[in-house]
Formats: sequence, structure tokens, C-alpha cells
Amino acid sequence: MHAWSLNYRDLRVMGGQYNPKMKLPIVPLSDGAGEVVEVGEGVARFKPDDRAIGCFMQKWVEGDIDDVKWNSALGGAIDGVAAEFCVFDEAGLSRIPDYLSYEEAAAMPCAAVTAWNALFESGSMKPGETVLALGTGGVSIFALQLVRMAGGKIIITSSSDDKIARARELGAHDAVNYSTHPDWEKRVREITGGRGVDHVIEVGGAGTLAKSMRAVRTGGTISLIGLLAGNAEVNPTPLLMRSIRLQGIYVGSRTMMDRMLQAMTLRQLRPVIDRIFAFDEIQEAMSYMEAGRHFGKICLRR
Repeated sequence: MHAWSLNYRDLRVMGGQYNPKMKLPIVPLSDGAGEVVEVGEGVARFKPDDRAIGCFMQKWVEGDIDDVKWNSALGGAIDGVAAEFCVFDEAGLSRIPDYLSYEEAAAMPCAAVTAWNALFESGSMKPGETVLALGTGGVSIFALQLVRMAGGKIIITSSSDDKIARARELGAHDAVNYSTHPDWEKRVREITGGRGVDHVIEVGGAGTLAKSMRAVRTGGTISLIGLLAGNAEVNPTPLLMRSIRLQGIYVGSRTMMDRMLQAMTLRQLRPVIDRIFAFDEIQEAMSYMEAGRHFGKICLRR
């Protein structure tokens, strides 16, 4: 292993909040990239010296998710990649495009595939549609880049004017500061001429879902990805009355990652990395993530 990236899920796993029934001890981290040093008998997809990325769910190669695939998630259901050497089935790896560094490749398995699945695989986003992404963490910034790549319009929310400025530099068409506009869903409606957005990348969970339902258009899609904004009572009536589609997105398959990497390679699209820590600084990196100061991905290098 040469590089790793952090996700909010890793913070919850290491803090004991992710799954109270998780079997311990467990090796953390789901996202990592490295170099193949040895292959077993019959391996055909990789050879020594190939560069590879570990897929988030080792048994989800293609098709729909099921319990077997769900129970193969690195750094949660099974041991993760926070190690010098890891053993993978060849089906659980994707090839790193030549133009990406190990750190950039390590940023892909969870956040990028989640955004790709939400938008294109499960969300069926079309060019010209408008997407609202909450916050400026890994999933939302990947969504910004992918929406721009696909010819859509992207609106970002943040509590930081500096982060909003950075998002605009990356191509965000509009943005809302939810500290100065606590009723940010109304501002999103104004931006869209009262119609609402076609898609919402919802990383807040129950704490922001009601506002997302008011920000999305009738017949639009909300992809529920994270649970960052705490708990709240949510009235499901708008889902019914306005035919809003609410879909849960738990990353994606290896086939999805391969398609995403092919598309990104055509545009030479690189992930946004906020900061790179040394591997033995993992505790400092986790504290940095917990403080919420990052924009995009936080990585570790060997």
C-alpha cells in the first residue's frame, strides 16, 4: 500500500459509533491504493508492478447490491486497508489510470463512486439538469466535478465563504451560505426560478432532509448518502404528494468504479485533495477531519 484516504465513516468506525455490534479488533480504512507485489495461481487481471485501487465492497463486482455484497465492505464488515501490505481477490481491485498519483487514486473508492452512482448509475442524471450538493466534503466536491463533466448545473452549500469561493473556482454555478441563509432551501428555489433542483446529494441525513425535500423539484431525486446533521423527525408526506424519489446510496460496484475511471480519464479529471498526512499521522488526520476544516479529500501517504 502506498496511499490512503479518509471518509467520515472511518471516523465513526474508529470512534466506536458506526456499528455497536461490529466485531473487534478490526483494521480500519476503506480507501487505499498501491502496487501489486505478488499474485496467486490463476490470477489473470493483474500482474506484479501493476498499480491498483481496492474496491469499497470486495464482492460487489456488478449488478444490484445484496446482503453478501453489503457484508464485504472494507474497514467495516471486513478488515480495511490501514496496513503496509493487503491481500485482495483480483475481482476486488480496479486498475489505476496512468495520469493519477497513488494519493489521487486512493481518494476514489468511497466518495467518488458514491457520487457517480448517485448521479449516473442510480440517479440517471441528464445533461442540462441541476444538482444541489450539500457541503464541501469528498462526496459533494466529487459531485461538483462530475456534474460539470456531464454538462449539468451544480449548486453548493457551505457555512464558509472561503469554501464557497473555492467551489466557484472549481466550476460551481451558484452557492448558498447556510450560516447567513439558514432557510437555504428557499434560496435554492430562488436560484432555480421557483422550480427546484433535479437532484440533491444529501449528506446531512435526517437533520437536513426536510429542507432538501423543499429544495428539490416535483418528481426530482434525493440521494441519501450521509448522516452528518444529526437526528430529526421527518414528515414523508412531500415524498408522496410531490412524487419525490428518495434513494439510499451505499457506494457502488467495481463495474461502476471502472466506468467512472474511464470517464474521468477522458477528461483527465483529478480529485480535489485538501491535505496529505504521513501514514503515522493518522490520528492527526482524523482530528482534522472531525474539525470539518477540509475541502475535498484528506489523504495519507506512506
